[in-house]
Amino acid sequence: MGQPVREYLLTLCVTVAVTYLLTGPVRKFAIAAGAMPEIRARDVHREPTPRLGGIAMFGGLCAGLLVADHLRNLNGVFELSNEPRALLSGAALIWLVGVLDDKFEIDALIKLGAQMIAAGVMVIQGLTILWIPVPGIGTVALTQWQGNLLTVALVVITINAVNFVDGLDGLAAGMVCIAATAFFLYGYRIWFGYGIEAAAPATLFAAILMGMCIGFLPHNMHPARIFMGDSGSMLIGLVLAAAAISMTGQVDPDAMALFAGGERNATHAMLPVFMPLLLPLTIIAIPMADLVLAIVRRTWNGQSPFAADRGHLHHRLLELGHSHSRAVLIMYFWSGLIAFGAVAYSVHSTSMWIVLAIAALSALGLVLLLLPRFTPRAPRWAEGLVPPRYRHAARAAEAAAEAAVREDEGAEPPAARPVAVGVSGVNGATAVGPRSRLPDRRKAGSAR
Repeated sequence: MGQPVREYLLTLCVTVAVTYLLTGPVRKFAIAAGAMPEIRARDVHREPTPRLGGIAMFGGLCAGLLVADHLRNLNGVFELSNEPRALLSGAALIWLVGVLDDKFEIDALIKLGAQMIAAGVMVIQGLTILWIPVPGIGTVALTQWQGNLLTVALVVITINAVNFVDGLDGLAAGMVCIAATAFFLYGYRIWFGYGIEAAAPATLFAAILMGMCIGFLPHNMHPARIFMGDSGSMLIGLVLAAAAISMTGQVDPDAMALFAGGERNATHAMLPVFMPLLLPLTIIAIPMADLVLAIVRRTWNGQSPFAADRGHLHHRLLELGHSHSRAVLIMYFWSGLIAFGAVAYSVHSTSMWIVLAIAALSALGLVLLLLPRFTPRAPRWAEGLVPPRYRHAARAAEAAAEAAVREDEGAEPPAARPVAVGVSGVNGATAVGPRSRLPDRRKAGSAR
């Protein structure tokens, strides 16, 4: 068992290294190619940032699959299954469409059609859902058309869920990395714990997806030097969906029947294991919830479901008063809690400690969410040592009155500290635009 772990670690490290090393040259290429769109109303960043980070992530995907194909234990995944080739074919297509969109802004309906075609390419090559476990009934075999339609729907939903959540620096890559880690732990347990070879492709996909996200994150954390763009968000969404399809729709619960004494009982006993991956709603619950809320909100307002706005969950966190980095960390926290909580519950579904721990962490997450609403106030003797927002309202009012008196007397206000371009400001925003090189020496209240 130790040998496959080392091979997975080697594949992960190669994927991380290739993605990380390619991102720098890709950034220069994106700037030279003009893949730096203008700041839009819904954007949080304040200076143009190059896209096309998905090029580096696709390079990491290819490198990871190439290395795994030459390793002794992981080579069997390519010999016994056509799923890696199906993944690469669909990923190449969706990546190419994403690159064109990052440069030329393709219409949303065209991208939706390309997503369906990419999912169809994977289905044709064998990466599809064959059966689903239903509690109380057992394993339900799907017809070819049922499996194909369910597979395409799952791919499209997952791609758009990841794409919708890609609104803050490092948010999408970090959340998908958390989901991929949970997938890997679950897949490794099914493969080596139960000896089910059908779980091997999904485990490999999850390891490579982790490497793609980890290698890109150092360049994408706030303040981001490059964005993954649709070429990256749709790519990692497709790889995540492929892992879920391979794990849920290819692994037969009948292989575990000897542990529960029958097909129906096995499916019921393994329900906590399969439900988190049936339609990976719990693993990517936060992006999926954001997707559903966005569609409902836009439809209710008479807009297209694909119309962009500033109503996503990460935008709401910024409106609550969280900084850019804190909003990203809070989203990481909830994603990790749901993903790893589901995996832990699938392993020990009868343990009450797991339920209590999830409940306690959920309460902690709620406190973190509402933290800006309950701003602590320092005691009066320490008000001079803390920022103004932590002082009592009376003290703040007195300071405002004193400032007004100084302005009425014509006193020159204190010189504002200049903010250089690229320096983080409020909520991670950066100051851009033309500035006068000479300080404004006019008196306060003078005509402009």
